[in-house]
Parts: sequence; C-alpha cells; structure tokens
Amino acid sequence: MRKPQTVNIVMIEDDEGHARLIERNIRRAGVNNEIRHFMEGTAALQYLFDSADGPAKNGPALVLLDLNLPDMSGIDVLQRMKAPDSPLKRTPVVVLTTTDDKVEIERCYDLGANVYITKPVNYETFAQAIRQLGLFLSVIQVPDTDVS
Repeated sequence: MRKPQTVNIVMIEDDEGHARLIERNIRRAGVNNEIRHFMEGTAALQYLFDSADGPAKNGPALVLLDLNLPDMSGIDVLQRMKAPDSPLKRTPVVVLTTTDDKVEIERCYDLGANVYITKPVNYETFAQAIRQLGLFLSVIQVPDTDVS
C-alpha cells in the first residue's frame, strides 16, 4: 500500500508583498504543505509540466494563480493546465487577482478555475477563503496513480 501523497501548493504571484500575505494566511489557517512560489508564468509552467518533482510527473498540487504576470497572462497558464490533453486538467486552481471584471471572472470559471478571489480583499474574507482552502487540502483524496 502506498503512503498518501501530500499536496504541494504552487503559488504563481509576481508581487512579493501579496505572496507573503498569501503564505502567511495559509500558515495561519494551519496548512503546512510545501509552497512553491513562482513570479513568472513561464517558470511556473516549466515546473508544473516538466520538472521531475513537479505535479505532472510527481503527484498532486493546488495552484494559486495571479492573472497579471510580467511574462504572460494567468489566463494562458490556466488554459495550458486545463487543456483536454493536459496531465494537470484536474488540478485545482484558485485565481487570486486584482481583476474584478465580471467577463474575466466568467472566463476563468469557463476555463476550469475552481475558485476566484479578488485582491486586495478584506482581510477577514481572505482569511475565510484560505481557511476553506486549508479544509479542502486536509480532506482532498489523491487517487491512486497505478489504477489500470
């Protein structure tokens, strides 16, 4: 019997201040999973899909995704992850962004985002969302990869 895999958190956020705030709130919610932080979409995609210890090759992850990245749009990252032939199409994605445009929000959900949180957010709202995220992470069931 395999030991359960832990879920790695991949944070794609170019603003260091927001990244620290997100991580601090995740830790306050009692989530101690490893957090991999990327400031650019290109580096994050390389890790997600190609790295030996990345989610496509090495198990489950949760992605926290900013839409406004310096090198590409977070929408591009989301599209790559949720493509029909992607090994990451079932990976949960939480969009954390300053964009509150209803069209953009709808587009993210249409592409497969699981949660959309607008920042800067009210601290309590954000803390509640992160607590729910922590609860989600604590109960997530990782399917056995060697099921035939």
